[in-house]
Amino acid sequence: MHRSLTLFKEKWRFIKRNSEIADLGFLILRIIVLVGGYGWLFFSDVSEENIKLFPSILRYFIVYCLLIYLLLFLSFSNKRLIYLLSLIFDLSFVYLLVKYSGGFASSFFIAFYLLTALHSFYYGYIYGLCVAAVSTIIYMFSGNLDFTSLHWTEFSLRTSFLFLIALPLGLLSDKLRKDKEKIGSLNKELFKSIDELQKLQDKLIKAEKLSALGRITADIAHEIRNPLTVIGGFARRLEKRMQKNTKEWEYAEIIVSEVGVLERTLKDVLSFSREAKYHLNYENINDTVLELLSVFHELCIEQDIEAKKELTSDLSDVLIDKDQARQAISNLIINAIDAMQNGGTLTVRTYMKQKNNIEYVVLDISDTGIGIPEDKQERLFEPFYSTKQIGQGTGLGLSICKKIMDEHRGLIRVVSAVGKGSTFSLYFPCVSVKDTFKTQCWEYTKCGIDKAENAENAINRLCPAYPNYGRICWAVAGTFCEGKIKGVLAQKIGDCKKCEFYNRVVIKKDI
Repeated sequence: MHRSLTLFKEKWRFIKRNSEIADLGFLILRIIVLVGGYGWLFFSDVSEENIKLFPSILRYFIVYCLLIYLLLFLSFSNKRLIYLLSLIFDLSFVYLLVKYSGGFASSFFIAFYLLTALHSFYYGYIYGLCVAAVSTIIYMFSGNLDFTSLHWTEFSLRTSFLFLIALPLGLLSDKLRKDKEKIGSLNKELFKSIDELQKLQDKLIKAEKLSALGRITADIAHEIRNPLTVIGGFARRLEKRMQKNTKEWEYAEIIVSEVGVLERTLKDVLSFSREAKYHLNYENINDTVLELLSVFHELCIEQDIEAKKELTSDLSDVLIDKDQARQAISNLIINAIDAMQNGGTLTVRTYMKQKNNIEYVVLDISDTGIGIPEDKQERLFEPFYSTKQIGQGTGLGLSICKKIMDEHRGLIRVVSAVGKGSTFSLYFPCVSVKDTFKTQCWEYTKCGIDKAENAENAINRLCPAYPNYGRICWAVAGTFCEGKIKGVLAQKIGDCKKCEFYNRVVIKKDI
């Protein structure tokens, strides 16, 4: 009983939420017809034969109306089809009313006007004109084709009003429907724009936080470096001068060891905070991967880790700073090895993948280690956040990787499951040499940024697409990128799909 009541309430809420003014119009019309029918039967001077027949006609009306509204309650989402079914019953009902209340002399022919008006408003002018045509035919037969009682000119005048009602009401309905759809579409675009603005604001806030954090850490690191260098230098001198295996020598050794930890941490901090100079050249990622696998080969053997490589042979060359790319890949390999303390499999894979209508060279580094809990994955690339035990990491390795990938206009992804391992993916955007001779975005849009004084430095601040990524600007500086939108035109347009350059390169492919 309780479940039935709940289902009834849910159905009723759905009907209330999706009802239109035309639905109310259909219901009110039926109520008026029912009340008016019995009123006419009571007050009119009706023959005895019709008095016996009309209650049956009205009962027929009541029965099929109840059936129609039962169907509407059970399947309100199909109401347009149900109203089509109801039209058949309504026309038959009006036919009976007219036929048995005087034929052409009956005043009930007005019901054809009401049906035509309602259905024209609900379905549009084409459907309305069809209802008008069908009503004309039914009216003609309901009068038994007796044109002696109604001259054909009078008949034509009455039926022509059906079409005069159907056409303007239908056109008005179509216009209202189109306006409603347009408003709905504009509302969707508005909500989408608001969501995108919210995301952009979040990205901007995050970027500003990272920028402020970088400046603070750089200042602190510079202040710490000099005293730390002095402490480390004197500790190493003391260690060399003291007799081994004494307490003093052990103390000095501990100081040297801890200073080494601090120096490594300081190096990571400086790497994260400083603005590195990137020298981009076309390189094959496979060559860098092979070099690093040879470097970590012995370490993998020591920790009982099997290193596998699945490298695609026909990879496109990508623009990278080889030293910076090595650092990012090294950090990920070290993390993978650290995650497999009891041995496992390290898999390094390269392949091509299309995303945002550009080609990427993707490098996957997978391990079979302990994995990363889902609730921690969102914070992995935050500075100083680490899933390792205290003292085993600075929390800057992945932050540095992300920074390096940002500078390469690329992406970094992670997929991980606890107990199954993790896969970190680096996406390097492909820019072919031949594309450098084609029209670039700043040339097409004439934003003038390439002609600015000290353009190289200006573009570094304003548009990451310059000077190497002018053919894929939407993915590195526009609304398809996953960082802060830095393209001047992209900021104004708000959606790179609306950009003429994007449509010429991606859709039409004619420049």
